[in-house]
Amino acid sequence: MPSTALTYTDPLPRLIALPGVYRPQADTALLAGALAREPLRSGAEVIEIGTGTGAIALHAAVRGAEVTAVDVAWPAVLAARLNGWRWRLRLRVLHGDFAARTRGRRFDLVLANPPYVPCPDARVPAGGARRAWDAGRDGRAVIDRICSAAPALLRPGGVLLMVHSGMCGVRKTLELLARQGLSAEITERAWVPWGPVLCARRAWLREQGLARDDGDEREELVVVRARHL
Repeated sequence: MPSTALTYTDPLPRLIALPGVYRPQADTALLAGALAREPLRSGAEVIEIGTGTGAIALHAAVRGAEVTAVDVAWPAVLAARLNGWRWRLRLRVLHGDFAARTRGRRFDLVLANPPYVPCPDARVPAGGARRAWDAGRDGRAVIDRICSAAPALLRPGGVLLMVHSGMCGVRKTLELLARQGLSAEITERAWVPWGPVLCARRAWLREQGLARDDGDEREELVVVRARHL
């Protein structure tokens, strides 16, 4: 399994990040590394689900792909559009739920860095910055939807690259994708220190059995690669 440097280095530095938009972090770096190792022909049709600043979508656009990016937050849509314009890269950025905005379309590559942080509130936030990371009590509110939608989103031979935390069930993701008829594996794995969100939920995470009691406050991040057979 490839080792990955988790210092995020974008080929397009100084990306615009509006208030409330998720800024590139360790999970972005892990997904960027997976994308860099993925064969991608010029003109391939790519979609990024939950684009944020557009950082990952722009990585694909740099390589000549035809990229569509989707986000439920208007500030993220605006930031991604501004970054595409700033770097003169063709990037189609849509606002709304990914399932609604992609209905009837298939892609060669699907990229996703979805919300995956477990939280005490079972409801997914309807707005605000927390919408970029909170994903219900098990952290799988969006992950499960992407897994279920993947066969309809991918062309035969197409690939899904999705990053998420080990806290929300890596094995469950692999099993769900396999049940959908995809060949799935972990291609990237890294351990990173907890950020402010997890630190603030320390007690709750331990109560739920999602965090260790020995003081090791590191989060496992993985990239799942699933191929449509």
